[in-house]
Amino acid sequence: MKTPLHEPTLATILMVEKAIKRRGDYPTKKALWTSLPKKVQYQTLDRILDYLESSNKIITDNHHIVWVFPDNAKLKKLLKESRPLR
Repeated sequence: MKTPLHEPTLATILMVEKAIKRRGDYPTKKALWTSLPKKVQYQTLDRILDYLESSNKIITDNHHIVWVFPDNAKLKKLLKESRPLR
């Protein structure tokens, strides 16, 4: 792995996270990269995607990027109201 020129800022990470979360999935990294509202270096995008994948917020399969983090409000409500199993 190459040494990064710089680390992504929190604002950039949140921007990429929001874009993936809003759409749900992207067929390629380039599709995600071109859809971002602000310019991001491709190396920085790779770094962010590595972070999101290691934190289990996205999965990538054959360059297909999918949001998998369970942050749905309905799911949170169901988990809060559910009874624990013994």
